[in-house]
Amino acid sequence: METALLSTIIASIVTAFAFGMAAKALRLPAIFGYLLAGIAIGPHTPGFVADVALAKQLAEIGIILLMFGVGLHFSIKDLIESRKIALPGALVQMSVATLVGAGVALSLGYGLASALIFGFSLSVASTIVLLRSLEQRGLTKSQCGKLAVSWLIVEDIAMVFALVMLPVFAQAVMFGGDLAALGVSALSVLFKVFGFFAFMFIVGRKFLPWIFTHIAKTESVELTTLGTLAIALGFAWVAYVVFDASFALGAFLAGVMLNESPLGRKSAETTLPIRDTFSVLFFVSVGMLFDPATMLTQPVGVLATFFTVVVAKSLAAFATTRLFGLPKEVSLQVAIGLAQIGEFSFILGGLALINGLISQDLYGLILAGAMLSIVVNPFLFRWYDRKVIKDATLRGPDTRKS
Repeated sequence: METALLSTIIASIVTAFAFGMAAKALRLPAIFGYLLAGIAIGPHTPGFVADVALAKQLAEIGIILLMFGVGLHFSIKDLIESRKIALPGALVQMSVATLVGAGVALSLGYGLASALIFGFSLSVASTIVLLRSLEQRGLTKSQCGKLAVSWLIVEDIAMVFALVMLPVFAQAVMFGGDLAALGVSALSVLFKVFGFFAFMFIVGRKFLPWIFTHIAKTESVELTTLGTLAIALGFAWVAYVVFDASFALGAFLAGVMLNESPLGRKSAETTLPIRDTFSVLFFVSVGMLFDPATMLTQPVGVLATFFTVVVAKSLAAFATTRLFGLPKEVSLQVAIGLAQIGEFSFILGGLALINGLISQDLYGLILAGAMLSIVVNPFLFRWYDRKVIKDATLRGPDTRKS
């Protein structure tokens, strides 16, 4: 059909807007509305059905720009300041969530490889959901905000490497082979990835300030926006074609490089509307893949997934931060902020699905867990505001020892 692409884009944007507005009216994250929009125009619900294959291609651009945005929030300074808590805390929380999630999948009858991928997919919180929550509450620059963002950076780095190594893991699971051959394959991937890191830090640091200085001289907003997008997409292409890495890794490192330059950060702000639009298309495409019947056909799996994301993850984060001596209020804020999953879980789960490491049913549980946790997260923050802060106020300043 000649108008398939146009129809898919129009349907995605219009339904995303309608469902996003409905979600905001209910005081829910707009992402939940975008996922519902995807379900509404997907193949598992009656009515208009958008072209899922085309939506996936549009989502690829969304992934690149999402990872570019993640890189823009990467702060080496904040990571260093919070490294004593964020690094061990994130690793402990991810390990707990992975083990609990793997246990859930094993108990449902899935294999070990699928179970580990499933558990790891549940271990990483959504950067978008957490940043929006922090911004709405004015906590971005607070102790909780800086710690949570640094925590996310550790998770994001771990997930980036997981995405890079997943094809090697798939090769080991699907085709077997001797350990030596797999070791050589893994080392080859790591060598190429570190080569791209070196390329970005050597060439990127010199090239990007130079190009943005020349772009700024044009005093053209259009060229600034176009140049920033060209850099994000261009480095993503170089990563994929030259270094055999992922588009996502290239875009992520491009964002990191821009974040180190004040001029680069300012230029990147001009691309925010475009990045947001393609991010919406990504979430809509994810919603298209979700079958609402999963809630009825796999109720035990859905509840267990939800428990892993909202309870197990948050308890691990709370216990770790308390162990390092943080006040109870700060520990609760961090734990609540991390009690959800989103874009990275979708990306890893989708890549695992393509490589035959997980089934469509297991991917459905990841999507169900994400949607439920995103819905519940604002209510957890409201509970915190009503109970914790109110109780601390009633106790008075002299009794707030935690």
